[in-house]
Amino acid sequence: MNYFTKDKPYNTLNEYYRKTYGHKIAKISLNANFTCPNKDGKKGYGGCIYCSKMGSGDFAGNKELPLDLQFKEVKEIISKKWPNAKYIAYLQANSNTYGDIAHLKEIYEKVLNIDSDIVGLDIATRADCINLDIASYLGKLNKTKKITVELGLQSASDETKKFINQMETNDEFIYAINLLRKENIDVVLHIINGLPNENKEDMLNTIKFINTLDIQGIKFHSLLILEHTKLGAMYKENPFNVLTLEDYVDIVVDQICLLRGDIIIHRLAADGVYSDLIEPKWTTKKMVVMNEIDKKLRNNKLYQGIKYEGF
Repeated sequence: MNYFTKDKPYNTLNEYYRKTYGHKIAKISLNANFTCPNKDGKKGYGGCIYCSKMGSGDFAGNKELPLDLQFKEVKEIISKKWPNAKYIAYLQANSNTYGDIAHLKEIYEKVLNIDSDIVGLDIATRADCINLDIASYLGKLNKTKKITVELGLQSASDETKKFINQMETNDEFIYAINLLRKENIDVVLHIINGLPNENKEDMLNTIKFINTLDIQGIKFHSLLILEHTKLGAMYKENPFNVLTLEDYVDIVVDQICLLRGDIIIHRLAADGVYSDLIEPKWTTKKMVVMNEIDKKLRNNKLYQGIKYEGF
């Protein structure tokens, strides 16, 4: 099914939600106080070099508060604008399948039972935190509420993965995706454009790799150089080139054109805490970024998948 709109010649998340649920869908980010195997020493320490102090969950809830209170505080605000909305709970910060199965069951079932208007659960995690038992359990949950797993691929380049201290391989992503898809779990991949040492060809190659995978969604991010990160310290010591707004728009437009036509685009631009942002400053104008991408696609009569070549 096509989820394009008149102004957006690609599969938009809002249109997908509208046609799938028949309601306005709002996502509420929650923080269940997970950690990460790339932080606690199982695989590494310190995490990926760009990872924020909040575990890339800067707009998730306050981990000091119970999950039901985190949810209800945000719902109270959203419901004033969309009184008939349904909700997807989003476990965002750190790796939310990193733990024993009993703990995961406790968290997920608690979240899904917070509110009768919750129609699904999105779980952000790492590929190396998915195993057969976890995938099987998520498959059971998926029979009653929609479960989606989000994985941070970032780049298809093994060299880049090593540089950013990701401590994962493409084989681990393929393995995790296959486990999840056997359980009919939708998979969303995150990618970052503008990583150090990558050029446009590298970023397009990431899309070509994604096109070979059985995934259902993608989130595009620009690299954010933040305070209190290894990347921020590296940039201050030895500044490197960062993408301009024009660079980013050009790259994302070409990536959308190359992207397989059935994949839902969940995000086109990144968010960061303004007070922590070092570069690029243009990322603070998220609506401008999105509008420039849409405008370039429309003006050039381009659309998602126009340059896709089936493999």
